[in-house]
Amino acid sequence: MSIEDEVRHGGGVVRVRRLRERGWSERSVRTAVDLQRLQRPRKGWVAVPDADPHLVAAARAGVVVSCVTQAERLGLWVLDRGRRPHVAAPPRSGTVRAARAHVHWAEPIVPRHPDAVVDEIENVLALVAQCLSFEEALIVWEPALDKKLVRLEELRRLPFRGSARRLLECASPYSGSGLETIFVSRLGWLGVPIVPQAWIAGHRVDFLIGARLVIQIDGGTHVGAQRTSDIAHHAELMLLGYHVIRVGYSQLVDRWHEVQALIMRAVAQGLHREK
Repeated sequence: MSIEDEVRHGGGVVRVRRLRERGWSERSVRTAVDLQRLQRPRKGWVAVPDADPHLVAAARAGVVVSCVTQAERLGLWVLDRGRRPHVAAPPRSGTVRAARAHVHWAEPIVPRHPDAVVDEIENVLALVAQCLSFEEALIVWEPALDKKLVRLEELRRLPFRGSARRLLECASPYSGSGLETIFVSRLGWLGVPIVPQAWIAGHRVDFLIGARLVIQIDGGTHVGAQRTSDIAHHAELMLLGYHVIRVGYSQLVDRWHEVQALIMRAVAQGLHREK
């Protein structure tokens, strides 16, 4: 294994001390830097040339990538993806300089290794709970549980406080996307059963409300062959006695009041009930 492979295996950005512990000499590190096979973000650190810019910047500033930025890196749902990078630092590390980043100065729930440039998932969720609205945070928490990045029973044994405790009480480990979280949490007050990803007539539907009301969310993939298949399934659902409401992704995220009004009227007419 080359020294570059060693660094890449360690995430792309590592402390030189770690390389020395793995048997690489200071001379081999200097040679790799001189040949531009490695770069030095900061004294005591090296990175491969194509390392994640967030990790390089974290090593340079002496922080860890955390909160919504690390949530995005983990493939979790974040509604507003235009935010500046979020990083975390110990509350007494006054020398940290993270330009153009939002720095969270907080004690971590799980101790951070001094060589880390990304935060532990438990710390990420704790900061998300503080940083975002309850719904936006829930949209991050539930997919993290669904992906088994952490388990609910483990989170309950940690000293979370404030909004994080409320999230622990409400979060479900079975919601695989932010859309499901938005939809179910915003309609919970109706008191009607809502089943995400229900299997009907050989296909999954996005949501089944009660026994007969189907909600389908049309996104960018509902074109061509996919659109044709959706139309055929829609017709089959109607023949089986289901009522189908189709809404667009942008309606759900940006114009929720329109979606809610449609569903309220459908429920008021009893379209969700078994005939």
